[in-house]
Amino acid sequence: MSESWMKKDGPEGDIVLGTRIRLARNFADIPFPAIANRDQARQVMLQARQLPHALNQLAGVELYELAEVEELERQILMEKHLISPEHTQQTSYKGVIISEREDISIMINEEDHLRIQVLFPGLQLKEAWELADKVDDLIEAEVKYAFDPEFGYLTACPTNVGTGMRGSIMLHLPALARINQLGNVLRSISQFGLAVRGLYGEGSESFGNIYQVSNQISLGHSELDMLEHLARVTEQIINSERQARKYLVQEQNRTASEDQIHRAYGILTNARIITTKEALKLLSTLLLGVDLELIVDVERCLIKELMVEIRDAHLQKTMGQSLPSNELDRLRASLIRERLRR
Repeated sequence: MSESWMKKDGPEGDIVLGTRIRLARNFADIPFPAIANRDQARQVMLQARQLPHALNQLAGVELYELAEVEELERQILMEKHLISPEHTQQTSYKGVIISEREDISIMINEEDHLRIQVLFPGLQLKEAWELADKVDDLIEAEVKYAFDPEFGYLTACPTNVGTGMRGSIMLHLPALARINQLGNVLRSISQFGLAVRGLYGEGSESFGNIYQVSNQISLGHSELDMLEHLARVTEQIINSERQARKYLVQEQNRTASEDQIHRAYGILTNARIITTKEALKLLSTLLLGVDLELIVDVERCLIKELMVEIRDAHLQKTMGQSLPSNELDRLRASLIRERLRR
């Protein structure tokens, strides 16, 4: 696999870390995964095994049956957002199809029979949708989807019925958090029919001032209409974050901003023990400092790489073994010191 999309920059990349389009699809005449028996789950996997051949005309892909993937590797896939936290558990007849560039992932037997995901760096809703649509068309040419002429694509969760599409934008909003306006902005998002989630989606916590904003309902509107609405609201959030960043570098605020950013740098380059949560918070502050040009001797790409590489599974992969949390905290601090002091 290639480097994670999370390490790359795209349009509006100083604020928008990534774009995701997800399509929920189910096979006709087979119950949803939550109520399917083992034989029915096996039928889904048998059909899914035929899909890489069709998809290879679009991108090089490989299917991984999760029962054959070590737990650590499953956790890495989750940390890269290629599978959900739930998909790392109870792996019987579960799988994932992943493209070489890691911009396409298709979870098998998660909440739905198929969860098609396209992941792009930066704000690229149109481009991500076009690729997801192509993937969907190739799959639909091979299998029969559960589809109702009145309601659209049938899904395990009623909120996904219709298009089955969820568009998500991953945003880095440290300046709004710094001036205590983040709560107001996030609360206003729900008034536009959108949902705000944490780093790993529904039910997850936000780390490092990173949030996912996505549409809630997929029935009654076209995919493009929903994506245009999401794009408009995202632009408003981006503008609010930019205004907050300008405020932080005004003459009366600049010294306090520099102090906070250099304190973060000082802790990161000297700490001997650090948790993932604290590290992401401080790296978020450091990334803001780079974007505001208040710190010039750290490269933006290095900070984004660290935000991925310091997570538990990635650290254990680097060390080649499972490690207790106290040892992970020590190694995390050591890695950050080494990388930032080069």
